[in-house]
Formats: sequence, C-alpha cells, structure tokens
Amino acid sequence: MRECGGVAALVGLLAHGHSAAVHEAAAGALLNLCCNNTRNSDSIRECGGVAALVGLLAPGHSAAVHEVAAGALWNLCANSTENKDSIRESGGVAALVGLLAPGASAAVHKQAAGALLNLCIDSTQNAVCVRWCGGIAALVGLLAPGNPAAVHELAAGALRSVCCKDAMNKDCVRECGGVAALVALLAPGGSADVHEEAARALGNLTSENEQCREAVRACGGVSALVALLAPGGSADVHEEAAGALMNLTSGSEQCREAVRACGGVAALERVLACASSAAAHEWVAAALRNLGHDQQCVGESGQPG
Repeated sequence: MRECGGVAALVGLLAHGHSAAVHEAAAGALLNLCCNNTRNSDSIRECGGVAALVGLLAPGHSAAVHEVAAGALWNLCANSTENKDSIRESGGVAALVGLLAPGASAAVHKQAAGALLNLCIDSTQNAVCVRWCGGIAALVGLLAPGNPAAVHELAAGALRSVCCKDAMNKDCVRECGGVAALVALLAPGGSADVHEEAARALGNLTSENEQCREAVRACGGVSALVALLAPGGSADVHEEAAGALMNLTSGSEQCREAVRACGGVAALERVLACASSAAAHEWVAAALRNLGHDQQCVGESGQPG
C-alpha cells in the first residue's frame, strides 16, 4: 500500500472539507498501518501525516475523531525520535494535553495519555513541553477515583515517562498532588497493571529527589509499596515495588525506618528468594543493602530516573 501511494492518499483524506466519518476512517487506517511498522510510520511523516493528525485533535472535531487521531499519534511516536520531534514541532503536545480535559471521554483520555507516554520516553524536550502546556496537572487529574483502570494505568505511565530524569517535572508532579494520587492507586483491590505503573512512577519520582521521597513516606507510600510485595502477587509488580523501595531507602533514614517498621525487610527477603528477573534481584538486593541487611556491601544504591 505504501508503494502504491496509499499512505499519501489516506493523509489527503485528513484535510479540511471531508466529513467526520472520512476523517475517522482515514486516521484509523493510518493507526493500523503504523503499528509496529517503522517504514510506514516514516512514510506517514514524510507525507505530512503528523501535522494532519495533530490538526484533527483541535476542538470542533468529534470525540471519535479525537480518539483515533490520538491513537495514530501514539503508534507513530513508538520508537521513533523523528516522529516524536515532528509531533512536538507540529503542536501535538499541547493538542494532546488539551484532550485530557475533564469533559473528554475516557476513551479519548486513554489514547491521549498513551501518546504522551510514548512521546516523553527518552525525550527531555517533550517532557518539558508537557509541563509547559499544563500536562502534568492534567495527568494527575486523570488519577482521580472513578476513572477507569485503563486511564489510571496510562496516566500513571505518562507521569512515569514525564518525570524520568527531569528534576523540575518531578517537583511539578509532587506540587500537583501526584505523589498522593499515585500512592492511592496502590491500594488493595486495584489491577496489577495499575499497581505496576504507579509503583514504577513512584520509583522514578524518588530517584535522587529527597522531597519526593519524603512526600511518599508522609502519605503512606512506604507501607503501600511493601504491601505489594505480598506472596501471590505479580512478579512485575514485585519488581517495580522493589525498585521504588530501593530509591526510597537511598539517602533517607526516615524512609529506611518506615520500611523496617512495616515489615519491609522480611518482605524484600521473601521476594529475593523467588525473584525470576535480573532487575528484581538487583533492586531487592540494593534495597536490602540500603537497609543495612547486606554486610558485605557498602554505600547506597538508587535506580536511575
């Protein structure tokens, strides 16, 4: 289809003057074409498809068009620095943040948050742009009770991506109430996927950020993370909870005391005995070292983030 000019034809259908049904169908076709297909993704960008899809995010288009256009951008920026840059340069970050507004549907929220998650992976420029556009507060808002688990998962994932290695974004998440909102997602009864993303976001927030560590401790995050290490839980959740505890116990005696007080040492030792991944072994062992339960090791460990 690419060789026959199909991509350019579909991009042409995104132009003004076509009906909402045509826009939705064309964007949906592009969404599918660029899923795990780098050559098609590049072709869409080269044909002007990024700017055209960003244009469909503007107010006035239907919720269905917003949803599929955001989904296409989500796929386009997966593993493509060029597409991420093109989306930002076309005004796509601000447009996607606009779709996070309370009046949009859960389906639109999901696609927009997913696109922002991908956009900010390994892109400090995009992460900073999200903050400038008010996206951090908007993403924190999506963590509120009552939203679907899929929205919670992707909003937490986007915050994890946004605050990775950016101190100002970490501070902004904390100041917007994001730490307490992420800790609330760790509550028993939630989905494993939400627990995993929330713990991972807390791990990034607490890497080399004392204020975020203290905020997590102050709102009960230490005991909530230790609770995720309970037997029978997901191995991925165990891994991310251990990573967050590793960062919390690096450089914070108050957090170390909190971990010890809620049985965290025994929980970490139990996970270490049955962990299957190299990362889980590394992070649990590092957390125990920080807690003073590995006499052969000295110094402290923290997870990059």
